[in-house]
Amino acid sequence: MSSRAALPPREIPAALSSLFVDTIKTLAIDAVQKANSGHPGMPMGAAVMGSVLWTRFLVHDPGAPRWPDRDRFVLSAGHGSMLLYALLHLTGYDLPLAELQQFRQWGSKTPGHPEYKHTDGVEVTTGPLGTGFAAAVGMALAERFLAATYNRPGHTIVDHFTYGICSDGDLMEGIASEAASLAGHLGLGKLIFLYDDNKISIDGSTDLAFTEDVLARFAAYGWHVLRVDGHDPAQVAAALTLARAETGRPSLVACRTVIAHGSPNKAGTHGAHGAPLGADEVAATKRALGWPEDQQFFVPEQVRAAAAGMRSELAGHREAWEARFAAYKQEHPELAAQFEALGSDEVPAEVLAAIPSFAPGTSVATRKAGQKILEALVKAHPTLIGGSADLAGSNGVELKLPSHSKARPDGRVLHFGVREHGMAAICNGIALHGGLRVYDATFLVFSDFMRGALRLSALMHAPVVHIFSHDSFWVGEDGPTHQPIEQLMSLRLIPDLYVVRPADARETAGAWRLALQRGRLEGPTAILLTRQDLPVLAEAREDIAVGAYVLWEPEGGPLDGILVATGSEVATALAAARTLQADHGRRVRVVSMPCWEAFLAQPKGYRDEVLPPEISRRLSVEAGTTWGWDRFAAHQHGIDHYGASAPGKTLAERFGFTPAAVVRRYLEIP
Repeated sequence: MSSRAALPPREIPAALSSLFVDTIKTLAIDAVQKANSGHPGMPMGAAVMGSVLWTRFLVHDPGAPRWPDRDRFVLSAGHGSMLLYALLHLTGYDLPLAELQQFRQWGSKTPGHPEYKHTDGVEVTTGPLGTGFAAAVGMALAERFLAATYNRPGHTIVDHFTYGICSDGDLMEGIASEAASLAGHLGLGKLIFLYDDNKISIDGSTDLAFTEDVLARFAAYGWHVLRVDGHDPAQVAAALTLARAETGRPSLVACRTVIAHGSPNKAGTHGAHGAPLGADEVAATKRALGWPEDQQFFVPEQVRAAAAGMRSELAGHREAWEARFAAYKQEHPELAAQFEALGSDEVPAEVLAAIPSFAPGTSVATRKAGQKILEALVKAHPTLIGGSADLAGSNGVELKLPSHSKARPDGRVLHFGVREHGMAAICNGIALHGGLRVYDATFLVFSDFMRGALRLSALMHAPVVHIFSHDSFWVGEDGPTHQPIEQLMSLRLIPDLYVVRPADARETAGAWRLALQRGRLEGPTAILLTRQDLPVLAEAREDIAVGAYVLWEPEGGPLDGILVATGSEVATALAAARTLQADHGRRVRVVSMPCWEAFLAQPKGYRDEVLPPEISRRLSVEAGTTWGWDRFAAHQHGIDHYGASAPGKTLAERFGFTPAAVVRRYLEIP
């Protein structure tokens, strides 16, 4: 058993515990009523489990919300955000009562659903159901990896739990099933979820669509399962104690609750799920609880005094950890220095220096170049981990390193199975935990399955590297189901996601350099790689931080036009430009644009230098939909239809992605 698990629950008198619960309930109903928007029922029904967890078990320090060895808490049922905001306020985070009074209003720290980096104490953005559950799996995995990597006999510096509260809706979502299955397989024993089993959804009773035996399902996944009365603090506390002691399996504690518990007329009804109780019912609820009816956002002094004393005890846990870390640092100075550096946004110079160079004149698929780069990076970066959704060999992420498992918690290769959505959300959790850099991988066409988690990754600026191989119709014989057409442009629509489609091995090295240097504050990066071999271009850059650059142009005389290309089409465009010069006397510039987002972030002067406004004859060349390219080129050469099953070279001929076809298309421009 971990030392954290051996900590006895904090003692709190029953009367004070009840007062905490009622304070949470009334803060929630007042905030939702004032905003005339929100979800009061879940915070009311889950108030006991939230209060017991936060007042008796959770080890954290409101005065140091980023303390590395704090317990993590994820409110996967993010619609119940007022539960979390009430807990953060009462336990002393930088969330004054005035912020609760501005629930869901412009500029407040209390948005409708919890947002990472927006509110201290919020570990992950939640709201889209199931995604928080999966992120919590990632956090628990990160804790276990860091513990196995850095703890030494007599010196435990990583030892914390990941707790969460999930809802019926969370557990209906496929992403939660994907993540739960993997968590059980890996035996993530320091992951504990309280399940708010209230049997109510927005449409009505969960019996409308959800009658399965949830505990039997989770037991089959390999979880430790318990069932308690969610309104009985003693039962919830006893279950959490048992869950902490279970080291070999994650735990799901099903807490049978009544939505809007305490409301005389709306308890147990779906009417309390997503709408204010109404002024009359708010008054009736306070009356039933023995609460001052004429006061809003009332917090009893006994609660504030108890919370203040609790904060002192919690700070003591952090101070004790700091003393342990000081002793660890003295005994293991190199490891300690490495551990301290994990929280930095700076990429060590030796990591960037490890990225290999590629000699022009050779040919290699960018997925294979990516594998060589990754093999070098994992040797230089001790906490770079990741894996694929059952396509490691195809994606170029197959590494000769131990796999992460129960037996090898320090394993750096993650096997996600065929669980793309779960994979992406789990990686979000790994990234947000802190201390690790993480990547995932699959075919580009399957990015569709990951979209919800990709969007959240960007929204949170989580620095996940998403590797997508088989990036165009060159997939070939697998046919249109596996040939991405619209996916590349679809990814570009996601704000703060950098989408990089390198032209060759040299630009692939640049893509990894860009992804790593974005750091944990700037967001995720998607790197799109080819199945087919591409020539390594002497003209290509290894530093592509500017997003686009002039790859080649003929010497002397004015330009006739510009070819703008990405990925595998850069070499095609280059060959076409040389033919246009040699056979037609046209001086055509070739611009490689591996990353739209990075290019658009450059000063206007640089953008105009690469794409001079006065040159209107521009043709984009990309093996995907032409939609969106009009922002850079008035004319487009792409694919606005699905692919076909045939060898890649045949498709290139049929779809017009040869130098000769690009020449013909350019000459058609008036």
